[in-house]
Amino acid sequence: MKNTLATLPSRRTLLLGGAAMAASTLLPRAARAAGFPNRPITFICPWAVGGTADQSMRVLCQAAGKVLDQTIVVENRAGASGMIGAKAIATAKPDGYTIGQIPISVTRFAQLNMLAADPRTDFTYIARTSGQTFGIVVKANSRFKTLADMVAYAKDHPGIVSYGHAGVGGATHVGMEQFALAAGIKLNAIAYKGGAPALQDLLGGQIDMLADSSSWAPQVESGNLRLLATWGEQRPPRFRDSPTLKDLGYDVVVDAPNGVGAPKGLDPAVDKVLRDAFRQAVASDDFRKITDTIDAPIMYLDGPDYQRYVSQVYDQETRLIARLGLKALLQQG
Repeated sequence: MKNTLATLPSRRTLLLGGAAMAASTLLPRAARAAGFPNRPITFICPWAVGGTADQSMRVLCQAAGKVLDQTIVVENRAGASGMIGAKAIATAKPDGYTIGQIPISVTRFAQLNMLAADPRTDFTYIARTSGQTFGIVVKANSRFKTLADMVAYAKDHPGIVSYGHAGVGGATHVGMEQFALAAGIKLNAIAYKGGAPALQDLLGGQIDMLADSSSWAPQVESGNLRLLATWGEQRPPRFRDSPTLKDLGYDVVVDAPNGVGAPKGLDPAVDKVLRDAFRQAVASDDFRKITDTIDAPIMYLDGPDYQRYVSQVYDQETRLIARLGLKALLQQG
């Protein structure tokens, strides 16, 4: 008994010493997080001012800023289908003071050599936020009353039916080509620098159809355009009378969810602070109101789940790039 009791202090000392060592490792991180953020955070939006993505991100940042009790300043760095902004995020200092919106298209453009970063390893993912409502629209006086009308005509006239999209390799182009492949038709794809000029050309009669996010919504509601189909899993609340591609028998879903991320190497404690803030921001009434306004379904995922989702999409994009021959299309301009 004497020998056993004599050993207890040394064991306690050993255990306490180990706990002290662990605490000394964790405390600096906790201390840094405790003071974070102590100055404004820059949020890089990779899209132009005034667009639907810009609108939703500004509201999201305001809501997250309230949680953090700190200003989040939105900085627009548009261009190259969102890749200029994505690159700026990837190369920023990983201190939590530069974060931004990461479009899921990074998984495609990185493989097309349009982003000098690996989306699987060069970002810290904070939250997936919301998707987009894409659709195929025609003028109200178009010969195509339904998507079936268009498909039937396109089968008889391969390569004649034209559609506008917002850039080769982007969600609207790739989604439309996925649909065309599933439908067994050949369309004439016309690339624009954005959805707005494509919409104007559709209204002016220069193209037959437009594939875009909900920029067309006001024109559909006013009766100037007809919505043939949307591309999500479910019909958007504002357009419940319009079928999805899945409703019409095509196994194609495109919602291109966006998310918030930071450079790789972010301190885990700072990461947790940001993840908590943006989780609450996504759940806020203000963010839900803006997403309802722009038909952007909430698609929240916490950072680790978002990271896994990105890796899954990266593998899917590898196969899609090969199937659609996207590298050759980009070379053709």
